[in-house]
Amino acid sequence: MLKFWGDGSTAAKELVKAIAVRSTDNFNWTFIFILAVVFYVYWTEVKNKDYRAIVAGFSLYGVHWLYEIGNAVIGHFFTYPLWSVSNASTTYILLIGVCWELSMMFSLAGIISYKMLPENPTGKRKLTGALSMALLFALVESFLAGTSNHSFIWVYKWWGVLPVFVTTYIPFFLASNFVPYWEKKKQMTFLAVIWGCVALCLVTLIPLGII
Repeated sequence: MLKFWGDGSTAAKELVKAIAVRSTDNFNWTFIFILAVVFYVYWTEVKNKDYRAIVAGFSLYGVHWLYEIGNAVIGHFFTYPLWSVSNASTTYILLIGVCWELSMMFSLAGIISYKMLPENPTGKRKLTGALSMALLFALVESFLAGTSNHSFIWVYKWWGVLPVFVTTYIPFFLASNFVPYWEKKKQMTFLAVIWGCVALCLVTLIPLGII
């Protein structure tokens, strides 16, 4: 069942209030297996010297983390985040809107999108690929929002598939599809700025109890 918008219901609000961020209550060994798979993929790309694929992966993943941090900050100051994950749907919640399984998927999503492009793609092909992947991911999130274990929780009635598609997933896949084709200096600058901001936010906001 697809769900296209938040419903603002009391049930959704209560689910968000019950979220236990960084609790190990549901922890299990799938955590380690998923991590091993991610390591295997990245080290395979290193061995194959496909550095563009690695740049694609880290570009999208860095943007993903900035979004998750921003979402957690919204949740802290405005009571509810734009999106949340439920305790019942995961082994470990990293931030209020992202669990371990989801985050590891996003660590690979950029590589997948890059690999789906033809060799030496045109700018139009990169854009088309980014829009197609963004639409696919928005629809998958719509399915997750409608699952019985509330894999995704949308509280705000104005937040749903369309804003997720436009404001979240399009930037994700633009990063993975365009940054790898920039000159190396620009690639490194982009990654340094993105991941520097992520690191600064995490070491500052987690101790303060904001995220």
